[in-house]
Amino acid sequence: MINRNFKKCLITGIGGSGASYLAEYLLDVEPNLKIIGLARRSKVPTNLSKNVKIIQCNMNNFIKLKNIINKNKPDLIYNFASDANVGQSFVEPRKIILNNNNSCINLFEAIRLTRNYKPLIISISTSEVYGLVKKDQTPIVETCQYNPANPYAVSKTFQDLLSQNYVKNFDFKIIITRMFSYLNPRRLTLFASNWAKQIVDIENKKIKLLKHGNLNSVRTIISTYDMCNAYYLAAKKGRVGEIYNIGSTYPIKISKILKKLINLSKEKKIKKKLDKNLLRKTDVTLQIPNISKFQKHTNWRYAKENDLMYNDLLDYFRINKSDSNNNK
Repeated sequence: MINRNFKKCLITGIGGSGASYLAEYLLDVEPNLKIIGLARRSKVPTNLSKNVKIIQCNMNNFIKLKNIINKNKPDLIYNFASDANVGQSFVEPRKIILNNNNSCINLFEAIRLTRNYKPLIISISTSEVYGLVKKDQTPIVETCQYNPANPYAVSKTFQDLLSQNYVKNFDFKIIITRMFSYLNPRRLTLFASNWAKQIVDIENKKIKLLKHGNLNSVRTIISTYDMCNAYYLAAKKGRVGEIYNIGSTYPIKISKILKKLINLSKEKKIKKKLDKNLLRKTDVTLQIPNISKFQKHTNWRYAKENDLMYNDLLDYFRINKSDSNNNK
């Protein structure tokens, strides 16, 4: 089995949620790995700047990005840089699509135009590219057709296809990961994070009722730790040119996730209300992955869904009362 070693890692979009968690994870498991982070803003979550070299860069600035790549030449790149707000993509589709498309192609071109340079790139894609799938198409395999259900997913489909194209035409070393749902308290635009934050606000008497959108979707959920471990193993053991589904195979209706969070709350009598503003014109309702290829190639295993995972989510907001990050 492949077992790569790296000296220098670049994480784009480190000012966002998933990327910041991965950086913290890498600092723990690879203490000798030099980590560089690109962020649109100088401020990043937690205390990453103490241990990570943070470079402020809007990846739509191609010249600046190219100079950064040429100067640092990391041998491993995780490309998280995207505006991942699905709901906002219905409001500002042009802004989000242009940002996500340009940032990706600018990164690839900056790498292509740097002489004698072939880093391993983990292209952070998403299960959103599958969009609306029929029941007989689940568990979803990597060859399932694209059917993006929202503008954000369209931009990620572009990134996904562009990655495949640069592998074929420019011999890029890219591994595409299509992550399914995971708990991420630093992104309040995610349903579980938003509910947990509201529940803690109700515990603290800041609000009186919990607002929610569609509760009928069926998803699978993994922990933040399992997400980070999966991305790490993708780089260490994944095969170049492959596409990997990553997630849990344990389906759960999201109404049950809300019920679990309420049951774990200190405030047992929580009133709920449907907020029509949280309903999407097109919503992904069935997301269950087939992860056998990723498990076979990397030996990755996830911790099965449990109450501790949801309790940790609530505790995050009890401890970090004002710490949240909605961008990626």
